[in-house]
Amino acid sequence: MERKLRDMSWKEFSDYAETSKTVIIPSGACEVYGLNLPLGSDILVAKAVSNLVAEKVNGIVAPCLEIGQSKSLTSFPGTIAVSSETLRAVYNEIVENFIRLGFKNFFVVNTHLHNTQPLTEVLVDAQLKHDIKYGQIGWWQWIPSFTDDLWESDNPHGHAAEAGTSCMLYLYPELVHMDVAACTKSPFVNKWPGITNSVKYAEHTDSGTLGDTTKGTAEKGKICVERGVERIADYIQNFLEK
Repeated sequence: MERKLRDMSWKEFSDYAETSKTVIIPSGACEVYGLNLPLGSDILVAKAVSNLVAEKVNGIVAPCLEIGQSKSLTSFPGTIAVSSETLRAVYNEIVENFIRLGFKNFFVVNTHLHNTQPLTEVLVDAQLKHDIKYGQIGWWQWIPSFTDDLWESDNPHGHAAEAGTSCMLYLYPELVHMDVAACTKSPFVNKWPGITNSVKYAEHTDSGTLGDTTKGTAEKGKICVERGVERIADYIQNFLEK
């Protein structure tokens, strides 16, 4: 069943809104994602996961921006970046519109790290102003907590690496070109993973990849996505909607 607002008539939306309690908001980017993956991989994954979650929880998937705060990657052709201020302004108005329509529960499926802060500000401000309930995950930073048994490479969660390739192979196999998949090992070893650092991607990769994309498989992506969707649905059903 289709859960995207953009594909509903106003009457279909009105009918859904009588029983739907939660709005799922995708957020991602349009940026370099290696040689084998499309520039829109982040937002494509966010949209697909959002729709799968919405099907499980009877939610509605909100419209979204297809670009994000990707300034650290603008040295690569094809990366399109907006400011945090723009991102915050647009998502704030999206949330405000759904609040006007009667929704109080929001979950953001965010697949781009640098969108996190502006999205958090939008959600916290809406909570203070309208008493909404919300949840947000940074997909690529979140999945290591339940997928360590899946990966083969040393840096599976590096940019556009094994995990990213696997999710795309499962969700959008027609857009992945494994014949040009790269293995790019960065000389930079991050000994401080909990600290946001100032590493410039272009100084460590000429492919846009940080890791081994050749290890990606659709089977790994399927398990990863299914586990993630189950966990998000559990949170929504047993916290947001209680």
